[in-house]
Amino acid sequence: MPEYPDIEVYRACLAERIEGRVLEHIQLPSASLLRTFDPRLSETFGKQVVGTRRLGKRVVIALEDDLFLVIHLMIAGRLHWKKPGTKLTRRVHAAFEFENGWLVLTEAGTKKRASLHVVRGEEGLRELDPGGLEVFEIDGETFKQALVRENHTLKRCLTDPHLFSGIGNAYSDEILHRARLSPVKLSQRMKDDEIERLFESTREVLQEWFERLRAEVGDGFPEKVTAFHADMAVHGRHREPCPVCEAPVQRIVRGDHETNYCPGCQNEGRILADRALSQLLKKDWPRTLEELELRGMAAPKAKAKAKVKRKARPKR
Repeated sequence: MPEYPDIEVYRACLAERIEGRVLEHIQLPSASLLRTFDPRLSETFGKQVVGTRRLGKRVVIALEDDLFLVIHLMIAGRLHWKKPGTKLTRRVHAAFEFENGWLVLTEAGTKKRASLHVVRGEEGLRELDPGGLEVFEIDGETFKQALVRENHTLKRCLTDPHLFSGIGNAYSDEILHRARLSPVKLSQRMKDDEIERLFESTREVLQEWFERLRAEVGDGFPEKVTAFHADMAVHGRHREPCPVCEAPVQRIVRGDHETNYCPGCQNEGRILADRALSQLLKKDWPRTLEELELRGMAAPKAKAKAKVKRKARPKR
């Protein structure tokens, strides 16, 4: 699912293309995409775009007459910028037509979860807002109060849209690795210095990845939005070597989501239980990096990379 950096890049690229332009028409091949009936979709036709926003993980297009188009891409939805008159494929759910180009919304897979809301006024917009805090608009004390309000794991806290805005599965992994904190550490057991470290890491990771992704797009439009990037430290890098300590990255799988972490950097070398897998293996489940190595479960790539790095070091 596109998160803060991805949505902000979408928003910035859209602002350059559609702010001040007139929305001429919206083609809606997938009627299930539209989740509202009042105001009518046709009321947005011929309206000028007066601004763009991000609302959590949603893209908001503000139109004159106090109308808003709110797009939630969910997991498989993506936005594309196309030439006017582009032929629409089966994957296209909507095409927002402007004189200078079309904003096209596609969704991969069979589960259609992406949505479009048409709302009137700031009050209507607030009804779609989960209420999470914007980390760049608060100070450390406000962050702390939200974090410790209830006793949950740090992973759950960071990805809860009612607590913090725009952070999801991928960047929460990167934030926790940067902060050197276990994803299952309970929020109310955090020390003040750990909370401060988490706050700073959250801001640093989100800003760095926004700047990186924006630079990659340049004058173009983001066409390859993904939760997996080669330069990420831990997310999507199961069994790959941690870029800091070279320990093999581990994961906890729960449903459709997984948490990636480095046991060396984040959990004092201990392997976290992966519920189904650890219950299946029982006594054979490794609890430390040493046990992981002894049982031959460490990643071959991680071992090979560590050996290459050791050989490359100059002799003293």
